[in-house]
Amino acid sequence: MSANALAIILLSLVILLATGVPIAFSIGIASIITILTTVPADVATLTAAQRTFVGMSSFTLTAIPFFILAGNLMNEGGIAKRLVDFVMAILGKLPGALLVTNIGANALFGAISGSASAAAAAVGSMVKDGEEKQGYDKAVSASANGASAPAGLLIPPSNALITYSLVSGGTSVAALFLGGYVPGLIWSVACIIVAIAIAKKKGYKANEGKFSFANLGRATLRALPSLGLIIVVIGGIVAGIFTATEGSAISVLYSLILGFIYKNLNLKKVWNIIVESAKMSAIVVFLIGVSNILSWVMAFTGIPQMVGNALLSLSSNKYVIFLIMNIILLISGTFMDVTPAILIFTPLFLPIATEFGMHPVQFGLMIVYNLCIGNITPPVGNTLFVAIKVGDTSLSKVMPYMLRFYVAILIGLLLVTYVPMTSLVLPLKAGLI
Repeated sequence: MSANALAIILLSLVILLATGVPIAFSIGIASIITILTTVPADVATLTAAQRTFVGMSSFTLTAIPFFILAGNLMNEGGIAKRLVDFVMAILGKLPGALLVTNIGANALFGAISGSASAAAAAVGSMVKDGEEKQGYDKAVSASANGASAPAGLLIPPSNALITYSLVSGGTSVAALFLGGYVPGLIWSVACIIVAIAIAKKKGYKANEGKFSFANLGRATLRALPSLGLIIVVIGGIVAGIFTATEGSAISVLYSLILGFIYKNLNLKKVWNIIVESAKMSAIVVFLIGVSNILSWVMAFTGIPQMVGNALLSLSSNKYVIFLIMNIILLISGTFMDVTPAILIFTPLFLPIATEFGMHPVQFGLMIVYNLCIGNITPPVGNTLFVAIKVGDTSLSKVMPYMLRFYVAILIGLLLVTYVPMTSLVLPLKAGLI
């Protein structure tokens, strides 16, 4: 029954996605078709409705719409320039200063906005003119911008980690948030190393003059209100002052006040942001709801156990098993967005990973890190194509440089996969696990 169910799910998904059916509807239809092969139609319909409602009725899930709204408010609130100046004051003396600044600012802005594409668009636009004036190759600039943008999805607050918490059976959001800092830093540092190597080869110099603490102080003061969102929200969640959902509501209020203080928001803009955020939230929440049907189908038909046995038949070595998981996720991530991939693969791989001793927090960071690579990999690669558009270049020119970033980022993935402390050291120190 497990093999037949898995075949029906995969075949249905391939056909539906190939014909242009949206991913949420594809998952729901494929799940219902599979249910109909095991139970009567009336039971299948009732079960599908119940599982969808259960999937969307989690209190923790409320955090996602709030964080989406907060991110959109921040995107329009005028914080990108302040973050770019702050990072430039710190990293501007490194070779290829604007490339390095782009990477550091992407990590900060992506974390605050919750969107890799928004980071690539906002930060990339901010540094573009300076890079052109200093003679930077457009393809190099676009590759550094695109490659580094997903780092912000690992650094909290992260909707991807909240989604994983829900589908993994309640892994601590606070532990996941705190655990995301080191993997996010690994991703950013990997990109900085590659950017510096390219800059030295092409002769891109650091900013002129000596490092100035006075300049750093001014830039810090201007960026501090924006950085305060991370400090207040994440600090409050980790300290147990409020939950992730309450923290997300606070982030909305914080972003709204900051936008009006910076005079980049007005009532008309806020209304449009609320409408767009509601549309985005509806898509994400519905996707989570219908994916809960898929999770139930997998559990009912024993698919995770079958997949686990199949992997174990290939090898009993946990390092080999983790490598196979990563390869499957890497391939899948090039065709799927992060959220649906988390919803599909977590029920399949998490039981196997924990059986081999991997902590659910580490697995969560591994799967999110892995799938973020798909954000910058064709044929989907949404964030990469945003960076290419912002950089006014082409995929064929960018890919030779992207290959170098891929190598560095994949080395980071191996660290996250095989060195548990990369994900667990901060949650352990904080007593969250």
